[in-house]
Amino acid sequence: MSKCPIDLITGFLGSGKTTLLGRILESEEFHGTSVIINEYGKVGLDHRLIRRINERTTLLAGGCVCCNRREDLVSELSDMLNAHQSGELPLDRVIVETTGLADPAPILFSILTHPVLIHNYFIETVVVCLDSANGETHLDNNPESIKQIAAADKVVITKMDIGAPEAVARLKERVLSINPAVKILEARDGRMKDPFLMPEAGRADFSRILPPNSGSAHSSGVRNVAIQFDKPLNWIAFGIWLSMLLQKHGEKMLRVKGIVDVGEKGPIVLNGVQHIIHPPQHLDDWKNYETRNSQIVFIMRDIEPERLMDSLTAFQNLIGAHPEIQEINLDPFS
Repeated sequence: MSKCPIDLITGFLGSGKTTLLGRILESEEFHGTSVIINEYGKVGLDHRLIRRINERTTLLAGGCVCCNRREDLVSELSDMLNAHQSGELPLDRVIVETTGLADPAPILFSILTHPVLIHNYFIETVVVCLDSANGETHLDNNPESIKQIAAADKVVITKMDIGAPEAVARLKERVLSINPAVKILEARDGRMKDPFLMPEAGRADFSRILPPNSGSAHSSGVRNVAIQFDKPLNWIAFGIWLSMLLQKHGEKMLRVKGIVDVGEKGPIVLNGVQHIIHPPQHLDDWKNYETRNSQIVFIMRDIEPERLMDSLTAFQNLIGAHPEIQEINLDPFS
């Protein structure tokens, strides 16, 4: 069979994940979807609410949010795969809803490093729910929220019916300052204009990178930097540099996302969370991209952009291209 997509829905406590998931599953596009819900305690309620809509819903209760590998998730995905291969279970898509305290990295790590799962599943998108009324407070006070935003492909601003417009505008700016490559959507009572959340394959969006902020009273240690290159890269040399970077600073590299020109007909899409890089995706052409050049966004904790640039510059003769800073944000909490 072709690989089955996995979509991860996360977001801090009370951000509207279950409501959004319920609305999604009402759509015909998701009638063939299996759902895994992770709750922190041993007694779960969300899976009971979702099971009313989708009978193929499984609860992973009592899950640790700090483990490097989620063996319970691996086991459940393996069971689904075995049931599919025996003809007992259609396997069109899997949606994983995490606990509100979860760091998405261990979940992605569990899938992307498992020798069987990686050949049968792929991570299609990471969707983060952010409460329009309480999102700023969560970002101020909970490091988990920052990690979730950094790992996201899409952020859904939920509860738009109660959020003040000025608060929503500030929230969007902060989201983009943490993760400039993310796409922001809106939901009211879990409903969206376009309920189909899956992204276009391999399409990283860098069109809304904001100018850097300054004068923040916070000291988060989080930095993001967008880098572009003037020529196509030597993919092997760049891969060696990136592997060395992640080996040394993996836990500090919250997100790496980019479009890389390697001199072929189409670009390579790069996507990673902490020390794990998704399998690079080779696109057939440069359709939908305004310019043919490499752009990479790094979201880091306690690593100064200058150190990253010094390392890249030292490798530029092997990489075959000169790196240039396109944008720096020294404090996404501001």
